[in-house]
Amino acid sequence: MTDSRSSHAQSEISLTVNGEARTLHAYPMERLLDVLRLKLELTGAKEGCGEGECGSCSVLMDGALVNSCLVPVLQAAGTSIVTIEGLASGDSLHLLQEAFLECGGAQCGICTPGMILAATHLLSKKPAPTVDEIREGLSGNLCRCTGYSQIIESVANAARRRSAQEIEHPGTTA
Repeated sequence: MTDSRSSHAQSEISLTVNGEARTLHAYPMERLLDVLRLKLELTGAKEGCGEGECGSCSVLMDGALVNSCLVPVLQAAGTSIVTIEGLASGDSLHLLQEAFLECGGAQCGICTPGMILAATHLLSKKPAPTVDEIREGLSGNLCRCTGYSQIIESVANAARRRSAQEIEHPGTTA
């Protein structure tokens, strides 16, 4: 954890995390990653490089994919944050989480939350992406275990399944 505290006092910060309104006290320049992990106990986002290069700390902030290690918590005030913990619905995994398990896209687990959130972001913009579009959509996330083929297969599988579900049940999405 980078000590981002300065001589400034903690501020009251309000934001919505995984659909729940939260108010907490934090130093304004404290990293969103640290606030999520240490104050809110949402440990899905991982500290990878701490420089915004690996994507292990990716979250969705107002629908945009961001590296939470680069976002001061004050910048997140008033926003809606979605972490990997917010994708599942009760005991039911999100379609992408299921696909990663089924296709072997999850290996050591360090990059997996960021990859799944990057894929969520991609599928929200391109529901039926090509392999090249999947590669581009995941390009900000690094994996050292899978060689990417299983990850790409996982995203393509989820897109196909989602499309089939929408055909069978119009108006529903995963």
